[in-house]
Amino acid sequence: MAKAKTPADLAITPRDRRFGRDAGQSRWWFDGDPVATAFHNALSITFPKGEAFFIESVKAFRDGTPPRLEAEIRAFTQQEVMHSREHVAFNKRVTEAGYDLDPLERVVDEMLAIVRQRPPIVNLAATMALEHYTAILASLILKDARYFGGTDPEQAAMWRWHAIEELEHKGVAYDTWLHATQGWSRWKRWKLKSLMMLLVTLNFWRKRIQGTLELLRQDGITGWRAKWGVTWYLLGRPGLLRRIAPAWAAYFLPGFHPWNHDDRALIGKAESEYRMAPA
Repeated sequence: MAKAKTPADLAITPRDRRFGRDAGQSRWWFDGDPVATAFHNALSITFPKGEAFFIESVKAFRDGTPPRLEAEIRAFTQQEVMHSREHVAFNKRVTEAGYDLDPLERVVDEMLAIVRQRPPIVNLAATMALEHYTAILASLILKDARYFGGTDPEQAAMWRWHAIEELEHKGVAYDTWLHATQGWSRWKRWKLKSLMMLLVTLNFWRKRIQGTLELLRQDGITGWRAKWGVTWYLLGRPGLLRRIAPAWAAYFLPGFHPWNHDDRALIGKAESEYRMAPA
């Protein structure tokens, strides 16, 4: 079995927090920016059912795992369940702000119907790739103090909380994969994980961009204006896609492991800011 590189002193800590229950949420809650709002809304819609799929994919291979990994899978599951709960509440507020989320929900349902027909090991590989995406996006969110700008503090806090826990458990699906494929050759393991990352990348960005454009359409922003706005947001400023490209490419390198880059300092910094924030 390939050796996991998760830090020996890593603690995965479920933080049971609730956000925005008694607060209103403006239509363009992300600093008044319709494109940033639409992108994050489109992303949030995937989380409740998507994270249930992640849990299902990882738990399918928990039998026989070492005690430490078994405990990490339990903590991962607890964190993902709470993420789903908070995004259900967040998505409800998006609906209350006047958006019709049904077209985006149908896309999620259609994708899950397809993937559930695949072998469990393929779904674990897809989960591993998506967990890498969430981790590198989480790192970007926590690293860039300007990311949320003038965004409503309650909504920004929810996304940062989610980012903290995504970073913290970023190696769980990968270590489960190493356990599940311990009898495979390095070439076979690399081939499947790389193929799934390429497929995940194609589908992830295509579907999220389509979802973003649909929500912008509901705001009356269409045509070249909408397409240019999304392109600039992803490649220009803040340039999410451009900025995560190096970390995405690292996934294909021999010897890759999510914890090759130990960014726990970002978690500590974010949590210290929570503690210093006024109640």
